[in-house]
Amino acid sequence: MKKFILSAGLLLAFIFPLCVSAQNTDLRAQIKDIIKPAKGIVGVSVLGIESRDTLSVNGDARLVLHSVMKFPIALTVLHWVDSGKLTLDKMIHIRKKDLPKNYSPLRDKYPDGNVDVSVADLVHYMVSLSDNDACDILLKVIDGPKTVQDYMLRLGIRGIAIRASEADMASSWELQYTNWCKPVEMTILLDKFYKGDILAKPTTEFLYKTLSETTTGPKRLKGLLPPNAVVAHKTGTSPTNAAGLSPATNDVGIITLPNGKHVAISVFVCNSTDSEEVREGLIAKIGKAVWDGFGR
Repeated sequence: MKKFILSAGLLLAFIFPLCVSAQNTDLRAQIKDIIKPAKGIVGVSVLGIESRDTLSVNGDARLVLHSVMKFPIALTVLHWVDSGKLTLDKMIHIRKKDLPKNYSPLRDKYPDGNVDVSVADLVHYMVSLSDNDACDILLKVIDGPKTVQDYMLRLGIRGIAIRASEADMASSWELQYTNWCKPVEMTILLDKFYKGDILAKPTTEFLYKTLSETTTGPKRLKGLLPPNAVVAHKTGTSPTNAAGLSPATNDVGIITLPNGKHVAISVFVCNSTDSEEVREGLIAKIGKAVWDGFGR
């Protein structure tokens, strides 16, 4: 009887990895079919946070970040909070010149500036609303993009480059390409964040809640998921030039699956000439495929 139990255990040990591998092979094939018609580069990286199962399609490509960079920036700001350099309730004085003509719900609310806004509220504006002015205000508080870059390197993240602010990118088409990442590296960063390996527990919970309140990109990762699905995510969207080229349509985040587990996912659609509807649809279809594949 003991020999039989041992044999059965060994049999399960061999069969289970094969089942997981087959499932991921099917999912990878499904994702490749989804992105095949895309007129651009699509990079996908997925990690089951509890299972540690991984999947990547073009995951090592260097793709344009755009506002996805606000997630590493938020991590850096909150690291300063953990280190005692800042507090979430510290008030930052904002002048009118700090609110240039850029996408900014903050500027819409305070068009004349001359207002004090807390670090916590600025992080909310930057992440949940993808506010460009709030982003650049916080970058100035932490001494610029180099601080973020250095912190990523300290965390062991070498596949994320942050060189330009939102104002920099708005001033020159080419500068948006200086902010890039490999999807696999963004997924690693998401995993480290979720597991509490980067920030203290209170700041981890604060940022996770802020990411869960993101209102941008409702037709991307969340587009084909149930309305009550919890997705803590950050989008990134470039302008489209006169030739119809869109350097970045992105969404990265952590999805709570129907089985109660979690998956970190990064999807980047880069240098695409597809319509916005098609670009967002690709991300939504990938999100649904991962929801179904990892949620079993």
